[in-house]
Amino acid sequence: MSLKDKLEVLKNETSKKIQAAADLATLNQIRVETLGKKGPITEVLRGMKDLSAEERPKVGAFANEIRDYLTAAVETKKTELEQAVMDKALAEEAIDVTLPGRQVPVGGRHVLTQILEEIEDIFVGMGYQVIEGNEVESDHYNFERMNLPKDHPARDMQDTFYISEETLIRTHTSPVQARVMEKHDFSKGPLRMISPGKVFRRDTDDATHSHQFHQIEGLVVDKNVTMADLKGTLEVMMQKMFGADRKIRLRPSYFPFTEPSVEVDVSCFKCGGAGCNVCKYTGWIEILGAGMVHPDVLSMSGIDPEEYSGFAFGIGPDRVAMLRYGVNDIRSFYQNDVRFLSQFKGE
Repeated sequence: MSLKDKLEVLKNETSKKIQAAADLATLNQIRVETLGKKGPITEVLRGMKDLSAEERPKVGAFANEIRDYLTAAVETKKTELEQAVMDKALAEEAIDVTLPGRQVPVGGRHVLTQILEEIEDIFVGMGYQVIEGNEVESDHYNFERMNLPKDHPARDMQDTFYISEETLIRTHTSPVQARVMEKHDFSKGPLRMISPGKVFRRDTDDATHSHQFHQIEGLVVDKNVTMADLKGTLEVMMQKMFGADRKIRLRPSYFPFTEPSVEVDVSCFKCGGAGCNVCKYTGWIEILGAGMVHPDVLSMSGIDPEEYSGFAFGIGPDRVAMLRYGVNDIRSFYQNDVRFLSQFKGE
């Protein structure tokens, strides 16, 4: 049998195999076996050396013609098989457009973020600046500038995480106030600011304590600032947060950075002061600490306490959220349970 006859037989047999291929893997195997470097067409071309000079170009041209024909047949069959695969997938994965739609879950701001922003809006409305600071602070600004020198016993109440002997993670946002006080130009007006952010203390985690929580501290420094200004400011804030009929009361307390210092209670927003489980049947809920800025704190910031005075307060948004929504475990805010957090999506 001549080479030309062999090529003709190869063409017919391979064409039948290509048409009979049931899947892409079988088709690819046929292509490799027939048209590959070790396939029969290549072997025929290698045998051309034994042909005469007159026959060689004719057989070579015919071999190329057969190869092109089979290559085209493979591509055509490949297209058919790919289309069949797609048609099957579409049939099996058909979408029933008559089914009701599925609601896509939409996230929202964390409940503590909502409380923080609400408090910020209240104080911005009263002309306060919102100033944030670093969570990693120096011992000097975190304690000493707040009238808490080294070995002061009150430091035990704010024991924290130390990075080095003089560097720590802040226990309150007061260092922001100290840094702002030393730079403030009173010729341009009084200092009115709040400093929100996360703070850290070495507390044992339980239902009412966490080693990490949020705090918003406020500070006003100007001439002739009095305790009456402090009370009026806090009363406005409580009425905005808990209702227009809320009242506050001040009880003597102690903080190293204020003198005099007070604990601030708000009349119970659940029972209106009659007594209930929220207020422990007293009619009042302890909400924050405050006081007049200690003269030594002013002096350390280069402010003359004989000419200027001020008040400061600190409120915990975590506690506000617990009271407002009846949450009895502060850890719930930090456990990322979507079932819990989705209750507070807000507006």
